[in-house]
Amino acid sequence: MIQFDLKDRVAVVTGGAQGFGLAITQRFIESGAKVVIWDIDEIEAKKALEKIKSKNLSYQIVDVSDFKKINEKLTETESLHGRIDIFINNAGVAGMNTTVAEYPLEEWNKVINLNLNAVFYCCKAVVPFMEKNDYGRIVNIASIAGKEGNPNASAYSTSKAGVIGLTKSLGKELAQKNIAVNCVTPAAAKTRIFDQMTEEHINYMLSKIPRNKFAKVEELASLVAWLASEENSFSTAAVFDLSGGRATY
Repeated sequence: MIQFDLKDRVAVVTGGAQGFGLAITQRFIESGAKVVIWDIDEIEAKKALEKIKSKNLSYQIVDVSDFKKINEKLTETESLHGRIDIFINNAGVAGMNTTVAEYPLEEWNKVINLNLNAVFYCCKAVVPFMEKNDYGRIVNIASIAGKEGNPNASAYSTSKAGVIGLTKSLGKELAQKNIAVNCVTPAAAKTRIFDQMTEEHINYMLSKIPRNKFAKVEELASLVAWLASEENSFSTAAVFDLSGGRATY
């Protein structure tokens, strides 16, 4: 396994207690980073600490849809570790599988709030911390659904398309600084987010992947580790596919 040098870098990973987030956390720890998991589920956060077992790993219970709380926890992290170098926006929800005509307004707002608004809140809050040190790496976990649009997943597809647009805007705003902002658009992986989907929708996603298999969380973690490293000094405002050949543009 290639090791990207994240020694002594301070990273925050939202939704870092399971799935993609846990794999990213594990890879960061192995690469020498100090990682703070942000998660709303304290039981899962404690399990993550038990699994990884590192003095460089801690967690905070954070609702990433609460802008005030985000700022409070970033200040705590900076006070404890001295700075914030890396921020991974990974927390998200799949939402309901149904048509646009039948999509409940409350469910739509819930998905957009967690998958898109929360990413905006976190980016808005963390950038000043990175600007102080003239260094930062932000990686937003979007989805191939944000580029292609999945039927019966309008809120999810729309929210991830929004994350792509936000990434491009922020990356260009910060391009003159030593702060890179990129996003990854993976195809589906077998994580607990599948529990929120119908079997029909899961089969649909698999049928669209030419490699005829789902992504592995470790594959995404490897790409994110490079994007979060100092080696990535040029790419910003970019979208990196991890789609098994599904992406068509």
